[in-house]
Amino acid sequence: MSDDETLKVGAITVSDRASSGVYPDESGPAIEQWLTEALVTPFEVEKRIVPDEFDRIAETIVELTDDWGAQLVLTTGGTGPAVRDVTPEATLSVADREMPGFGERMRQISLQYVPTAILSRQVGALRGRSLIVNLPGSPKSIAEILDELFAAIPYCIELMDGPYVDTDPEVVEAFRP
Repeated sequence: MSDDETLKVGAITVSDRASSGVYPDESGPAIEQWLTEALVTPFEVEKRIVPDEFDRIAETIVELTDDWGAQLVLTTGGTGPAVRDVTPEATLSVADREMPGFGERMRQISLQYVPTAILSRQVGALRGRSLIVNLPGSPKSIAEILDELFAAIPYCIELMDGPYVDTDPEVVEAFRP
């Protein structure tokens, strides 16, 4: 199997406490577990844990997209109204184009579960041939979002000349027009 058939996914946990070892990262592993259950396509995940610092988040996105070649980067955490929540700003600072539908859809999905979803500032964006999506910080919310949102992600990756991504329809069915 060639590298161009394997989906490369960067998973960035943004958390001051997890990055300093105060508690273990549960969000990065939750992303990888969800992908393991949902994807039929071969994939590899490169995980990072960074503090809620604008430059560190932006640098890590650039490293995973430009240097490692991730076609998909999923961040988790740092998307609320707290002063140190800067993941959306860091994402947009290194993006070529915003994909507003991703943020809109994530808030719609989350509103089915919690009224505080309106406080979320998650974004989706493109950098080169990579899709970047800001997910919420809790493992439960990550699964709730990906269960619905991921239907649009394989086609987006395909449109950017990435690998064909196939899913297990028992988890989520990839939509292609």
